[in-house]
Amino acid sequence: MELHNVWFVLIAVLWTGYFFLEGFDFGIGVLTKLLARDRKERRVLINTIGPVWDGNEVWLLTAGGATFAAFPEWYATLFSGFYLPLLLILVCLIVRGVAFEYRAKRSGEKWQTNWEHAIFWTSLLPALLWGVAFGNIVRGVKIDADMEYVGNFWDLLNPYAILGGLVTLALFTFHGAVFAGLKTAGDIRERAGRLALKLGIVTAVLALGFLTWTQLANGDGWSLLAMIIAVVALVAAVATIAAGREGWSFAFSGVTVAAVVAMLFLTLFPNVMPSSLNDAWSLTVTNASSTPYTLKIMTWCAGIATPLVLLYQGWTYWVFRKRIGTQHIAEAH
Repeated sequence: MELHNVWFVLIAVLWTGYFFLEGFDFGIGVLTKLLARDRKERRVLINTIGPVWDGNEVWLLTAGGATFAAFPEWYATLFSGFYLPLLLILVCLIVRGVAFEYRAKRSGEKWQTNWEHAIFWTSLLPALLWGVAFGNIVRGVKIDADMEYVGNFWDLLNPYAILGGLVTLALFTFHGAVFAGLKTAGDIRERAGRLALKLGIVTAVLALGFLTWTQLANGDGWSLLAMIIAVVALVAAVATIAAGREGWSFAFSGVTVAAVVAMLFLTLFPNVMPSSLNDAWSLTVTNASSTPYTLKIMTWCAGIATPLVLLYQGWTYWVFRKRIGTQHIAEAH
C-alpha cells in the first residue's frame, strides 16, 4: 500500500478515536441539562470526564496536524472553505475548557450557573457542527480548478449535512448517556439508563436515514458492510443498556461511532474532498498529498509516538475507572 493511502487510513483512525472519546465527552456536557436535576448531580457528571476530557482532545490536535503534514492541499482547502464553522468549534472548545476549570473557582450561584450553561452549549454545538462538516466533506463542495473553495457559508447548510449534524449530536448524546450509566452510581445511574433507551431510539431513526442516504449516493460494498455493522451495533447497544449491562452497551455504542466514521471515509476514498462543480477538480489522496519522503518520516514518527500516547491514555482511564455518585461530592461551603 502506498504511503498516501496509509495516511488516509491513519487519519480516519485518528478521527475515529477522537469521535469515540470526545463523543461521550460532548454527550456528558449535553446531559448536564438533560439528565442532572441539581448542581450536585451536574458535578457528578462533570467529574466522570474531569480527568480525561483534555486528553480526549489530543486526538483532534493529532488528526489536524496529520492532515496538515500528510495532505496540505486538503488542509488548506478545508480550513479556508469551512473557516466559520471550524472557528466556532474552536471557540467552543476553548470556552468549554475554561468552563471546566473556572466553574468551581467561586461559590456564587450566578457564577457557577453561567459556567454550567457554557458547558452545555459548548458541548452541544461542536457535536452538531462536526456532523455538518463531515456531511459536506462526503457530499462534496464547490472546489474550482485551483483547489480552492468558491462557495459560501450558506452552501454548507444543506439538508444532507444538517441531517449529519443531527446524527452526530444524537449519537454523541446517546454515547454519553451510556457512559454516564457506566460511571455513576445510585439514582443518576438508573435515570441515565432510561434516558439512553430513549436517545437510542431517536439516534437509530436519524442514523438509518443518514446512512442510507450516504450509501445510495456514494456507497459500495465496503461502505454497506460498515453501515450494517453500525446499525447492528446500535441495536445491540440499546438492547444491552435495557438489560443493565452498561459495559457491553458502551462497547457497542463505541463500535457504532467507529463504524459510522469508517463508512464516511470509505465513501470518500480515493477523494479527500470531492468537488461538486467538476469531478476532475476533486482533491484526492494523490493530488493533495505531501512528498513520499515527508510521508516516510511521518510514518516513523507516528510508529514511535503513537504506542506511548495510547499506553498513557489507557493508564489514565484505568486509574479513574471507578463509579462515582452524589455521596462522593462534598457539600459546598
